[in-house]
Amino acid sequence: MTPPSDRSGVPIAIRRVSKTFGEDDDQPFLALKEVNVDIDAGEFISVVGASGCGKSTLMLMVAGLLKRSSGDIVVGGVPVTRPITDVGIAFQDHLLLEFRTAIENVMLHADIRRLPRRDVEARAKELFEQLRLAHAMHKYPRQLSGGMRQRVSLIRTLVHDPSVILMDEPFGALDALTRLQVRTDLEALWLRRRPTVLFITHSVEEAVGLSDRILVMSPSPGEVVEEIRVDLPRPRPIVLGDAPEFGAYVDRIHRHFERMGVLHGAEDAAPGRS
Repeated sequence: MTPPSDRSGVPIAIRRVSKTFGEDDDQPFLALKEVNVDIDAGEFISVVGASGCGKSTLMLMVAGLLKRSSGDIVVGGVPVTRPITDVGIAFQDHLLLEFRTAIENVMLHADIRRLPRRDVEARAKELFEQLRLAHAMHKYPRQLSGGMRQRVSLIRTLVHDPSVILMDEPFGALDALTRLQVRTDLEALWLRRRPTVLFITHSVEEAVGLSDRILVMSPSPGEVVEEIRVDLPRPRPIVLGDAPEFGAYVDRIHRHFERMGVLHGAEDAAPGRS
């Protein structure tokens, strides 16, 4: 097992945070309802829930990219009042520029932040090596597979060694096998530096495979119905499905979704049921 490195992440405190869209309209929409979460420095937290439960909204408020309606968010001891800078953000779309090579896409990130190019380039090449992409550094996105493009996006997210990483369905566009591999790659990279991660996903299995804790969200208005600590050794095997401990966590979360009406059994679709 890889020994854990010194944690480079910072704590995140989310206190009674709510978000209402269209507050000045006749029909305002309450998306999030008084979320309270403490995230330790270097912790990997996943948020799971139905579409529209406010998972992405929460992430954007932590990043300072979306104004909250009430409550407080503190990242690394600093209240979030504007977009935070010591952060890496990854979305479902890789957002690579087609006219730049893989390494140029990563270095553009450094140029925008005005970081020392030599240091960033050395870090980028190290990450390309770790993700088995050294041969693809000078290729254009159109020459790369979906999984390779997403790994380049991951390198761009990590290259400036942020203390906080925010990820919104970053593997959602990948096929099942590629998702397994990229999930394993992400865990390996995270173990080396231990940034604080807030990971948004619809995949319960993915959340269990990656997380220290999982926040299970209710349907809209979203609120945390349970925080589940995942006590599985790291690094975790690429295939977890046969482990009874893994299945127990997955079943526990699925039972929440069944109770909340997010998942419906076959008997609910039988003729005569509404």
